[in-house]
Amino acid sequence: MKANINFLAGDLGGTKTLLAVYKWNGELHKLHSKKYLSAEWPSLQSMGEDFLKNLPSSLEKPTYGCIAVAGRVKNGYANITNLSWQLDAQEICNTFNLKRLELINDFEVLIFGLPFFKGNQKKSIQTSTKHVLLKGPVAIIGAGTGLGIARGLPTKNGLISLASEGGHREFAPRTDQEWLLANWIKKELGLRRLSVERVVSGNGLGLIALWRLQQSDVASHSLKNHAEQWGQSLQESNSNKRPDLPKMVSSAAKGGDPVMKEVLRFWLSAYGAAAGDLALQELCTGGLWIGGGTAQKNLKGLLSATFLDALREKGRFKSFVEELPVIALIDPEAGLFSAACRAKMLTESKSTLI
Repeated sequence: MKANINFLAGDLGGTKTLLAVYKWNGELHKLHSKKYLSAEWPSLQSMGEDFLKNLPSSLEKPTYGCIAVAGRVKNGYANITNLSWQLDAQEICNTFNLKRLELINDFEVLIFGLPFFKGNQKKSIQTSTKHVLLKGPVAIIGAGTGLGIARGLPTKNGLISLASEGGHREFAPRTDQEWLLANWIKKELGLRRLSVERVVSGNGLGLIALWRLQQSDVASHSLKNHAEQWGQSLQESNSNKRPDLPKMVSSAAKGGDPVMKEVLRFWLSAYGAAAGDLALQELCTGGLWIGGGTAQKNLKGLLSATFLDALREKGRFKSFVEELPVIALIDPEAGLFSAACRAKMLTESKSTLI
């Protein structure tokens, strides 16, 4: 790779967008960054023009770029969840005057960062004596607003990232309580089938709390009214006035509320089971990673017996899962960093825009 090349990296979400310039000097260094409120801008192009126009004069303009986006990317085109933007990688590349730009799903991009994450960006959840990290297939799962999943295959040129919609596979109840919850959610939301992310996500935590608070033994709980208001707003397009029930649940559980601690344990167990299922599906001897917005916020929960027991309880394959390296990705800017890693890879590739 040529020396002194700067990269444009971006992490574009429905609420906020991070743009940054990185340089590679044996390792990635962030030279400049800025956070934008996505809804305040008519397009990514206008946001990017502002960012590049206001770079410090001492910085060279980036020549390669990668933007991670909260949505599906196909053939260089993407629609953004919670924004009306339609993105065209080639148009953006031309606007930013780059040699090459890639749009990539914001979870798929994390695979490219895995070989480069340092100790302060990750936390070991389970160590392995048999498998060597990144020497076999890798997988990452992360509960946020939804449930993100991606896979990585090692090659002589590094990891290949494979997108997944595994968060939308069928939810399989393991206990009588999960069976009751699953049927309640389908009735509450008018669903014929129930996906895993309806339970294992931030909204899933809210739904578990709403279900629990509708039971007679907690009729006077302090979060009951908030939960009902949150539940009523789920079908509304405008979520700005919706109370942040998942955050309230987590805060109450950390504060010692016994009912919310029960709700959080229920959610962590379902999360651990989903992570263990992914480990079996991908046979990810190179490592199972836990990412998403809840990883750094619920690190204590990921280290708990509730999560780990559900992760490992896989019948005849229990010993296999127990020997996998499991790592939590705790850097809140992991997506931005991974986009920079991917931009670096583009400078080394002779292929055309993908």
